[in-house]
Amino acid sequence: MAQFDLSRAELEAYQPSIDEPTDFDTFWSETLAEARGYGGAPVLERVDAGLTELVVDDVTFPGFGGHPIKGWLVRPARAQGPLPVAVEYVGYGGGRGLPHEQLGLAAAGYAHLVMDTRGQGAGWGSGGHTPDPVGSGPATPGFMTRGIADPHDHYYRRVITDGVRAVDAVRQVDGIDPGRVAVMGTSQGGGIAVAVSGLVPDVVASVPNVPFLCHYRRAVEITDAFPYGEITQYLSVHRGQEDVVWRTLSYLDGVSFARRARAAGLFSVALMDGVCPPSTVYAAYNAWGSLAGGAERTIDVYPYNQHEGGQAYRFAPTLAWLAKHL
Repeated sequence: MAQFDLSRAELEAYQPSIDEPTDFDTFWSETLAEARGYGGAPVLERVDAGLTELVVDDVTFPGFGGHPIKGWLVRPARAQGPLPVAVEYVGYGGGRGLPHEQLGLAAAGYAHLVMDTRGQGAGWGSGGHTPDPVGSGPATPGFMTRGIADPHDHYYRRVITDGVRAVDAVRQVDGIDPGRVAVMGTSQGGGIAVAVSGLVPDVVASVPNVPFLCHYRRAVEITDAFPYGEITQYLSVHRGQEDVVWRTLSYLDGVSFARRARAAGLFSVALMDGVCPPSTVYAAYNAWGSLAGGAERTIDVYPYNQHEGGQAYRFAPTLAWLAKHL
């Protein structure tokens, strides 16, 4: 795919007007208060992963609705003192995988919590273990239109809440420094990291790579690729439902969350990305911290890559960013 979106100069200046609902903050404060009302400390079960220098815990914590959410917590075996922690969210269709797939950050001295994504974990990778017990009205296959008729029912209200509760949970674990928490992820995981950064004001650092779930309307207008294509397909069948769909998604747009972020944000974007178009990423990046008095931010650009972005090349910049801020 060639570079198909705005020019580099236009992307760097791109600050679209989005249809943010007036009760956005109320919607999310009530959502999180309800979820936190279920209480519950995380439950850790030590796993023998055959590793001598790292320890692994199978974590279960209460997410949206108090539903049990799984994760892996990987830490250095000989850590001294409370550790900084990075909470990672997974890409679309994937799950938390297997413990030995999550070694890099712990080997660098961090605690690393990888959150399973409810109802996913069968599209790629080594699988997931967290069901989504909530049903849905008519929806296009996938997750983008589950509960699309009402923001209270939408799938990503649950997943984003799970992401916030993952931060709440890991802060309760012995040996974790609750004041040094970062969030991160790629694609869907990057979009969740953006959302959590806007909802948890004392997250210190955020690393969204080629983030999904940002500026939905723009994405649908300029790409046919899925998962955004699920929205297009739904609207092609449910003619005349545009207002309902866009209203629901306005409560879930990464641009709105980005505006509220206080964490230091390290983004990445690929200029040939037809899955998460560059302008949707820049819409969130350029809005980062704008309602919070500003926040440190930088973006790494891959001009000749598609949705794979930087892949393994992201590890070194991520470590440098975490070392600087945690």
